[in-house]
Amino acid sequence: MEPTIRVTQLRKRYGDVVAVDGVSFEVEPGQVFCLLGPNGAGKTTTIECLEGYREPDEGEIRVLGLDPGTHGRALRHRIGVQLQEARLPARLKVWEALQLFSVLYERKPVPWELLDRLGLEPKRNAYFDKLSGGQKQRLFVALALVNEPEVVFLDEITTGLDPRARHDIWDLIRGIRDAGATVILSTHFMDEAETLADRVAILESGRIVASDSPQALIDSIRREDEVRLHVDGEVDTARIETIEGVSTAQITADGLVVRGGGRGWIARLVARIDAQGAVLVDLSTKRPTLEDVYLSLTGEKEYSVDEDGAELAP
Repeated sequence: MEPTIRVTQLRKRYGDVVAVDGVSFEVEPGQVFCLLGPNGAGKTTTIECLEGYREPDEGEIRVLGLDPGTHGRALRHRIGVQLQEARLPARLKVWEALQLFSVLYERKPVPWELLDRLGLEPKRNAYFDKLSGGQKQRLFVALALVNEPEVVFLDEITTGLDPRARHDIWDLIRGIRDAGATVILSTHFMDEAETLADRVAILESGRIVASDSPQALIDSIRREDEVRLHVDGEVDTARIETIEGVSTAQITADGLVVRGGGRGWIARLVARIDAQGAVLVDLSTKRPTLEDVYLSLTGEKEYSVDEDGAELAP
């Protein structure tokens, strides 16, 4: 099966600033593919080149077999786009926005079912400027789905939303994928990428430094698990460090912190604490996450310019 998207050695500069530097990847049909990285990493520039809104300096792009630069009009009838910086007239009603976009796509009849599907039916007659942040994002998703697209581009869609609204948008993204569309999602939220993506490409200074499924990326760093325990009584950390699978054990202000790996080591840890006459009060585990992968690959670097070459605050 042909990839829905194929990008080969994509490059884009803004003056002296290299926004995208030799990016290559493929996206299979029906995937949620996530471009993950901070502001200035090249996510939005990459997406806008895929959408046909920016012309790359070098490289080859195929979306649904089409070159966005030369077949942009035909392609835009098959894709849905939610821009990072999107606005609508303040006094435009929800139903009017849906009708307007349907006309632009020559879509008949207007897909009013999107309002109910995205939880906007109660806001059908509300003005755009009276919608909450989450409702506005839902509306932009609805407008991106007006033409029943095969590929949907969502650029930083949950930025600025409260936790409840973020999770609602996550449910919408899962629904889009489950309906058969391919989703290209850009985000700087590690938990969002880990939760939603089938594949992740981590961008650093315009380059992809790693690309795989979230779990495969997490497994690749082989970091030990960490267990924090609150115990009533004295424990001998030296004896705990003799347990098979345990590498370190220390008493901290947060309690007993033990690191290790392998099968069954936590059960053996609990048994050893009990054998020492201490009572286990509480236990929590911390396993490697996509954030650990990201930090191990990129470090904590500052970005001084955005993707248009404008300076960012440090």
